Amino acid sequence: MDNFGIYAVFGVNGPPQRLLSVEGSCRVSVAVPPSVRQVVLFSSGPWGDIICVDAELNDADRIPITIGKLTPYNKCLSWEQWEEETWTDSVTLNVTLEGGNLVKADWSEPELILAVKEYTPKDTVAPLAARELNGKRKRGRTSEEDGDENNVTKRGEEENVCPNVTVEKTTPVRKARGQTKGGQKLFSSGGDATKMKGTANGAGEAQGIVGRTPPQSAARTKSRQAKTPTHSPLVSPSGRWGQTLCPIDSQTAILIGGQGARMQFCKDPMWKLCTEDMSWVAAETLAEGPTPEARIGHTAIYDPDSRRIFVFGGSKNKKWFNDVHILDTQSWKWTMVEAQGKVPPLAYHSCSMFRGELFVLGGVFPRPNPEPDGCSDSLYIFDPNLSIWYQPIVTGDTPSPRSGHSACVMQQRKIYVFGGWDTPVCYNDMYMLDLGLMDFSAVKTTGKAPSPRSWHGSAVLSDTKFLIHGGYNGNNALSDTFIFDIG
Repeated sequence: MDNFGIYAVFGVNGPPQRLLSVEGSCRVSVAVPPSVRQVVLFSSGPWGDIICVDAELNDADRIPITIGKLTPYNKCLSWEQWEEETWTDSVTLNVTLEGGNLVKADWSEPELILAVKEYTPKDTVAPLAARELNGKRKRGRTSEEDGDENNVTKRGEEENVCPNVTVEKTTPVRKARGQTKGGQKLFSSGGDATKMKGTANGAGEAQGIVGRTPPQSAARTKSRQAKTPTHSPLVSPSGRWGQTLCPIDSQTAILIGGQGARMQFCKDPMWKLCTEDMSWVAAETLAEGPTPEARIGHTAIYDPDSRRIFVFGGSKNKKWFNDVHILDTQSWKWTMVEAQGKVPPLAYHSCSMFRGELFVLGGVFPRPNPEPDGCSDSLYIFDPNLSIWYQPIVTGDTPSPRSGHSACVMQQRKIYVFGGWDTPVCYNDMYMLDLGLMDFSAVKTTGKAPSPRSWHGSAVLSDTKFLIHGGYNGNNALSDTFIFDIG
């Protein structure tokens, strides 16, 4: 494993199997045995010019169950069946290499589907590398080479839809993802020699690969091989919702996370926006360290004193988070905090920065089925210097439980909380937290107030004014704008 390679382990007893290297082609698709309930994907060796490795676990209809990305700073992914409800007996792992010394031919050849033999103690599967044992070379079995498509519009879980919204079933639309299909040759270098001899019908003999792919019709194969999209990298973020956009100075903002229109989690989760010319730069591969897992409903807040972004909470399908990730915008390095104290997994909460601490209020938290998820009315504070969570003693008229509300820090001593949602009630009330006294009070307003709403946008305009825009009222998306003057 001295040279760079991408390896996979299928099941808890399976041996590592080499799937990709920089000297071979850039894509592979692996049929996961029905008995396998865990898949681990990892890299070994120096990355060099490799940018990242995209991975998809697809169901029988070739719709992604889950997606992931390996980078030089996040070198391992794992999936287990109990985490993904749509994981059935017919699962395919698709892996794509990006960057490095890839040649144009790598993107134009058909993709090879490998069938991995199920592991039993009596019949050990040899690694993909050719091995010498007692002077004799072990022989692998055959695998068939067949065209396939990896660019399928994604569909995810439906629990992240807006309340009271009916999800209509739609036919998945095949669409290029901004990069072309790649061919998979079994490759190797030196003692890891793995060779493929192509034949007229696309079948070949591969050393170290066992099993065969299901036969496919000639018409289907021909149709798939004829489709070769052109390679065009993304120049701006893909469409999404549930993301955060965190300004770090007057010219720069960082976009993190989000989910696409068909409920798939974005494969381009982090972007850097230059507001001077409105240009975007994909930023995930620019940052070192473990990046946050894809999510929606999280918060991202910037501390101008330490020049760090704090990402907290959120959800992904039926997985909820209470982790804290910190991005240092000077060194561009991610760190995951091992925090002390207790804070529940939360999504669609508010997070405010005051004197270097995070003030997290409300949000949705998971409950065991069949109970519905609940809303919180608690306030949690995170101290980054001590890496500890604590709950302050709060007095006064506290807001009712809610999520999707806004919170604006005003005059460096007050937090104004507006609106939110606790099914089936939507709010348009306002509360103020005095950060000196830690006392909540209801705010009596004048003028025409915004209608009840949640998931709206808010922005501080000055020491005395903040803005409320849009949102969702349980039936409709809103587009109106209000400015509140605290006087």
